[in-house]
Amino acid sequence: KAHFHNFPNGVTDFIKSECLKNIGDSSPLIRATVGILITTIASKGELQNWPELLPKLCSLLDSEDYNTCEGAFGALQKICEDSAEILDSDVLDRPLNIMIPKFLQFFKHSSPKIRSHAVACVNQFIISRTQALMLHIDSFIENLFALAGDEEPEVRKNVCRALVMLLEVRMDRLLPHMISIVEYMLQRTQDQDENVALEACEFWLTLAEQPICKDVLCRHLTKLIPVLVNGMKYSEIDIILLKGDIEEDDAIPDSEQDIRPRFHRSRTVAQQHEDGIEDDDNDLDDDDTISDWNLRKCSAAALDVLANVFRDELLPHILPLLKELLFHPEWVVKESGILVLGAIAEGCMQGMIPYLPELIPHLIQCLSNKKALVRSITCWTLSRYAHWVVSQPPDTYLKPLMTELLKRILDSNKRVQEAACSAFATLEEEACTELVPYLAYILDTLVFAFSKYQHKNLLILYDAIGTLADSVGHHLNKPEYIQMLMPPLIQKWNVLKDEDKDLFPLLECLSSVATALQSGFLPYCEPVYQRCVNLVQKTLAQAMLHNAQPDQYEAPDKDFMIVALDLLSGLAEGLGGNIEQLVARSNILTLMYQCMQDKMPEVRQSSFALLGDLTKACFQHVKPCIADFMPILGTNLNPEFISVCNNATWAIGEISIQMGIEMQPYIPMVLHQLVEIINRPNTPKTLLENTGTQKLNHTW
Repeated sequence: KAHFHNFPNGVTDFIKSECLKNIGDSSPLIRATVGILITTIASKGELQNWPELLPKLCSLLDSEDYNTCEGAFGALQKICEDSAEILDSDVLDRPLNIMIPKFLQFFKHSSPKIRSHAVACVNQFIISRTQALMLHIDSFIENLFALAGDEEPEVRKNVCRALVMLLEVRMDRLLPHMISIVEYMLQRTQDQDENVALEACEFWLTLAEQPICKDVLCRHLTKLIPVLVNGMKYSEIDIILLKGDIEEDDAIPDSEQDIRPRFHRSRTVAQQHEDGIEDDDNDLDDDDTISDWNLRKCSAAALDVLANVFRDELLPHILPLLKELLFHPEWVVKESGILVLGAIAEGCMQGMIPYLPELIPHLIQCLSNKKALVRSITCWTLSRYAHWVVSQPPDTYLKPLMTELLKRILDSNKRVQEAACSAFATLEEEACTELVPYLAYILDTLVFAFSKYQHKNLLILYDAIGTLADSVGHHLNKPEYIQMLMPPLIQKWNVLKDEDKDLFPLLECLSSVATALQSGFLPYCEPVYQRCVNLVQKTLAQAMLHNAQPDQYEAPDKDFMIVALDLLSGLAEGLGGNIEQLVARSNILTLMYQCMQDKMPEVRQSSFALLGDLTKACFQHVKPCIADFMPILGTNLNPEFISVCNNATWAIGEISIQMGIEMQPYIPMVLHQLVEIINRPNTPKTLLENTGTQKLNHTW
């Protein structure tokens, strides 16, 4: 992999010929390793320099010797996976015109392993609608149907995978057979082999995205819904992997591989200021530690999308099952019922409303269940109904739910802590200032969690605190709240080194807190401001070294700079004019000028947000740089980079307000682009609002 191109010619040729000689070795392990060697050489751009490879492998498929045939097919499958694009190009004289008909002949081979290879090879070319396959599409589908009942799980899995992909690219060819395909997929979703069941379950997810979904599935819901619901139970192996029998683990430190990398999302300013536009990431990720996509997750996701397609029409099929599951004595069954209830929340919300006054108190009770996995899924499901909870009188559901969730934040099980923290963040977003009367109680819990949490959950705790600050805003600015919240945050801030990625969530959190506390953040602002400026400076310096001598210096992780710029924005927004002294004593405008020209869109996006915030807070320092900044803003009014464009537009508006008539010389740099954005179809609402405001500002 690393040094192939430096091999002497003789060595390369020797490896190639030895590979072809040993492709039929009697050991499956050696055959597989030779296959990996061959595809690695091929993917190094060597398919052109090894013209005999594909013809040779294809001719070996006809060998009487099973090992040779299987070894050649194994290698071909790997090549099809790694080099699909070049196989379908003129560079190699379109070998697929010969290979695909050849593969189709092997669908009926007596060996299940060979049949499986054959289907897997052809499957690589479905999504790209490869011409050579499209010519034989009817024969391919016919051969797939012939394999539908194959006794080999790997073959059934590949058949299911093929049908799922064909649903996306050749629905026209499947439509005439749709009833029998749905029946077949229903059977396969219940296959004894979980890998087959998982591939089949993908079919419902894909079908739900097709316009014909409702017509095709309406008569099958009676059978399909129980199958999906049944798939949502934890399997025995899941419970072992999740350590489902360990109830108390909060004193056990996390291992580093448990902690998924964090990626910072740059600040996007929207009109009313300027809160981050967040995607809805409150998804079905209820058991992260089985990071693998599994039947449970796929079944839940399928039910979720089908609930969005069928809406309340799904309820007659679900409610009888729910009644049985939610009150079931076995915890595994009860837990799956709670997951079902969460999965249908978005699609069936209207139809569920009459049942919620009974269900929500039942779920709040389940938060005290003795099984940790029941408590954690209940947190998630309740968060899916947070919108409704908040719409009711606070004492009825919000107060009891909040009280119980805060207890779960301090649970003795780490998975429950995590689920409760995430659910509480969702509740904060929905409840906003409804939480103000309970702030002391909430902060008490969140601050106590600082001393209790292990590494992974600390990162989620930062998010819950940041979301709280976003939700209650200036109500947080009371001396007693500041006294509770700031010492543990600053203590973490002092402990973390500049290159520690745990800074990301902490900086994001502090950005929200600074914006909410406003003048209340003044005692803490100087060291925080200075460190952010240093982080930007360090990253830019490292980037310059890397650009000059890429072999000697590593590229910096620019996320550090992006997060620092965003926290500076939060400080500028929260402190307003009070930031003036800090800006005066630093080189932030010079650094920002460099960031505004960075190749990475997210860096530019965050620097324009900061420019807008500094323009509002202390324009006297920004004004001398306007002649340098405006041309850069003009070149970034490109809707292809929607968030960059949005923030640049907003910054221009803030500058216009401050400049008044002095803005006139700069209008030609931006006016043409702004008009284009307004007239462009499908321009997002926030961008239109920002652009429209700029247009007004320019007319004075």
